[in-house]
This record gives sequence, structure tokens and C-alpha cells, in this order.
Amino acid sequence: KRQNQSSVVEFILLGFSNFPELQGQLFRVFLIIYLLTLIGNTIIIVVICLEQSLHVPMYLFLQNLSLVDVSISAVIMPEMLVVLSNEKASISFVSCFAQMYFILFFGGTECFLLGAMAYDRFAAICSPLSYPMIMNKRVFMKLVTGSWTLGFMLGTVQTTWVSSFPFCGPSEINHISCETPAVLELACGDTFLFEIYAFTGTILIIMVPFMLIILSYIRILFAILKMPSTTGRQKAFSTCASHLTSVTLFYGTASMTYLQPKSGYSPETKKLMSLSYSLLTPLLNPLIYSLRNSELKRALIKLWRRKVDLHTF
Repeated sequence: KRQNQSSVVEFILLGFSNFPELQGQLFRVFLIIYLLTLIGNTIIIVVICLEQSLHVPMYLFLQNLSLVDVSISAVIMPEMLVVLSNEKASISFVSCFAQMYFILFFGGTECFLLGAMAYDRFAAICSPLSYPMIMNKRVFMKLVTGSWTLGFMLGTVQTTWVSSFPFCGPSEINHISCETPAVLELACGDTFLFEIYAFTGTILIIMVPFMLIILSYIRILFAILKMPSTTGRQKAFSTCASHLTSVTLFYGTASMTYLQPKSGYSPETKKLMSLSYSLLTPLLNPLIYSLRNSELKRALIKLWRRKVDLHTF
């Protein structure tokens, strides 16, 4: 009953081939978004790395988040641009599952990092006096290392399992990348057990951290409202609003993609939802955090002036 995997040696990514007249415009738009994503996140990584005053958990978490966003964009966007320039593009079996692995790896890591960032804000606002002890260097390293390790485990387990299914045709993936739900539709074997695992795993990986984040922010909201200083309340709201916006963007669209039934949405709707967390979130995160964060803006201006002074000298 199980056929040889080598019966399909490559897949064809269809992308937005249903709209051939838009291919050129989409290519230009996505190329600009990709470049802006790389520039914005790289600036945040470099600024936090060079500015000693930003070497605190809040900004080091943000640095890791920017690294994840750059990575997931680099995994998805170049292949998508190839698809848009050719209307459809072939991708080898190995390359497809490598892309799936890194999407799961970086996507899972981002889930856990956002949860760790919520815990950091909770500790800073609800227990400001004991914050240095709660979020010391050792705890910070455990949270960051744990986020990357859990992302690695998610990618390894899920990709290994999906790649073990037989693929005997058709080989056309009606999606923008080799995401698990899109590839799984082409499997010839019985995928019921995997779907049970995937659904349960998604609940644990996406919904559990999301609920913990929501509960943390309910506690944070009450703590902010009790603050006597208006300036303190505004600063706390500004910091939390940035993170909460990022959480809503990422978790909302990711959960709709991975928790939906097979026939839940049309292929075009699935592509748009995938774009939301794989393209828009990495693009908007630098804007969300930098525009609402005075310390980050001051550090950027300081480094820029230092560079200009050196150049002038």
C-alpha cells in the first residue's frame, strides 16, 4: 500500500498563478517588503548589539525576535519571488522539506519568544522591585535557549514525520511555500494520526502560550491602572502595546492557518493568511517596536551621530 517516496522527486509551487496579470506587480511589492524587512530587523539587531545601555532582557529578547524574523523571511521570500517571476516554480523534494523544517523551526521559536517577552513585561511591571532577581541573566538565557530548542524540536519532529509519507502525485502545491498543511494535502498515505498530533501540538504550541500571554496582560493592566504616576502608566502602556500588537498579528494568523480544517478556507485565503505572519509580521515588528520605544530611537540616533562624527573627522 505504501508507495516509494521517490515517485515524486520535485514539487511545483503555484503561488499566485491564478492571477497571471498581477505577477509582475506582486513581485515588485514583495521584493520591496523583503528588502525593508531585512533592513529594519538588521538595524534593530545591530543597534542593540552596539549600544551597551540596551543590553537588558527586554531589548535582548527583541534582538532575538528580529533575528527570527529575518530568518523566516529569508526562508520564504526568495523562493516566493522565484515563483512570482516564473508564474510557477519547481522545488526539489529535499528543498521543499528543508523549507518546511525552517518555517516550523523559526515559527515555533517566535511563538515561545513572544511568550517569554510577555513574562518579562509581567515581571517588570507587576514586580518592579524584585525584577532584577526574577529576570536575571541565568533566567534570561534559559528562556531564550528554551525558545530556540523547542522550535528546533518542533521542526525536527514534524518535518521528519511528514516527509515519511508517500507522495505519488499530483505534485502541485497550491501555496506560496512548503508549509505543512499544503504539503500534507498531497500525501498518498493515511494522515489521520498525524493530523491528530498536529492539531494537539498546535494547541499546545500556539494557543497555550497565547492564553498565558493574555492572562499576563490582564494582570499587567490591573498593575498599570494602580500606578500613581501618569508618565509611568503611559510608558508601561506604550511598551506593552508594542508587544501585544506583535502577538495579535502573529498568533492570530498562525492559529487560523494551523488550526483550520482541511476545507476551512479557499487556497487563496490560506495564502493571504500565510503572508500575514510570514511577511507582514517580520516587516511590521521593527516599526512597532522602534516607533513606540524612545530608548531604541535614542540609541539609533546616538549611533548615527557617532558615525557621522567619525566620517566628518
